[in-house]
Amino acid sequence: MKNNKTIVVKLGTSVLTGNGYHLDTRHMVELVRQCALMMEQGHKIILVSSGAIAAGRSQLVNHKSDLEYDKDVLAAVGQSNLIQTWQTLFNLYNIPVGQMLLTRADLEDRERYLRAKHTLNSLINHNILPIVNENDAVCIEEIKVGDNDNLSALTAILAKADELYLLTDQSGLFSCDPRKNKDAELISTVSKIDNKLKSIAGGSGSDVGTGGMATKLQAAEIATRSGVEVIIAKGREPNIITDLVNEKTVGTRFKVMDDIVEGRKQWILAGPTALGSVIVDDGAQNALLNKGSSLLAKGVLSIKGEFNSSSLIEIKNLNDKTIAKGITSYNSVELQKIKGLHSEDIKKELGFINGTTIIHRDDLVVIEN
Repeated sequence: MKNNKTIVVKLGTSVLTGNGYHLDTRHMVELVRQCALMMEQGHKIILVSSGAIAAGRSQLVNHKSDLEYDKDVLAAVGQSNLIQTWQTLFNLYNIPVGQMLLTRADLEDRERYLRAKHTLNSLINHNILPIVNENDAVCIEEIKVGDNDNLSALTAILAKADELYLLTDQSGLFSCDPRKNKDAELISTVSKIDNKLKSIAGGSGSDVGTGGMATKLQAAEIATRSGVEVIIAKGREPNIITDLVNEKTVGTRFKVMDDIVEGRKQWILAGPTALGSVIVDDGAQNALLNKGSSLLAKGVLSIKGEFNSSSLIEIKNLNDKTIAKGITSYNSVELQKIKGLHSEDIKKELGFINGTTIIHRDDLVVIEN
C-alpha cells in the first residue's frame, strides 16, 4: 500500500440519508471517524458531499408555510446546514474543514481552474479537510457540472489524487441490474471502460440523488484517464473508507488507464465544454488515433457550431462519434474557408496564418482509441 495517499471520497445522498429524505447524522459520525483515522495515519482526505437538499428539507420540516419548496430553495437552506454538520463532527477530532463551492465555469476558464487547483491543494497541505460541492442554489443549467460523481472526478484531477471512492447505495458495478436480475454478478476489476460496459449502466439507484451508474462510469473514465484509480462501493458498509484505503477487495475497482494525460491536457479532458465540432475523414482519424498526429485542415470535412479561435471543440469521425477534443487555432468561419486545404495554402486563403495545424497535438486529447 502506498503511504500518504491523497483520496477523494464522494458521498452520495443515499449514503448520507440511508435512502431517506433527511441526513443520517449517526452514519455521518461513523464516516468522520474513518476519515479522521486515515488522516492520523498520514493520508490526505477530500470529501465531495451530496446532501444539501436533504439538509434543507430537515431544516424546513417544521417550518409553517403553504409553499412547496423547489430544489434551489432547499439547497440554499441546506448548504450551510450541511457544512455546519460536517464542521461539528470533524471538530470532535480537531480537524478543521474548508468549504469549496465549484461550478463548471470555475473549470472552463483556465485561470479559474488553476486558482481552484491552488486553493484545494493549499487546504490539504495545511491539513485542512476540503468539503466540495456544487453551488446548487444559484447555479444555472449552463454552468452546472450536474452531478457530484463527475464533480468528484474533476476534484480528484485538481488535487492530483491517487484514488477516488464513489460511495453509493450499490455494492459496485454488476454484470446486469441486480435489482431486476438475481443472477447479476459484481464486476470486481475494470481495466478498460468500453461501450459494452457503458451499456450495463442504468439509471439512478434511488430517488433521492441525481447520479446513477452511468454518471459514475463517466466519472471513472475521466479520472482513470488522468491517473486516478476509482472504486465504486457501498457507502453504508462498516469501515468502508478504511477498508478501501487499506486496499481490501471491496466494490468495483477501475484501474488507471495506460494512456494517461498530464498537465494542460487534463484541463482539456475535464474542464471546458466543447463549443462546436469538426467532422474528419478516415485518414485524419487514423492519424489522430494511431500516429499521434495533429489535426490538419486537409482532413476536415465539415464544421458544426460557432466558435472562436482558442475554443475547445470536438473532433468527430464519419459516424459522428467523438474521437478527440482540443483547442482550435482557427474560428468556425475561418475553418469553413480552409477545410480540406493543404497547410501551405492556408495563408493564401485567409491572408494570415495562425499555424499549420488546426489543433496541435499538444492541445489535443484522444477520447477513444
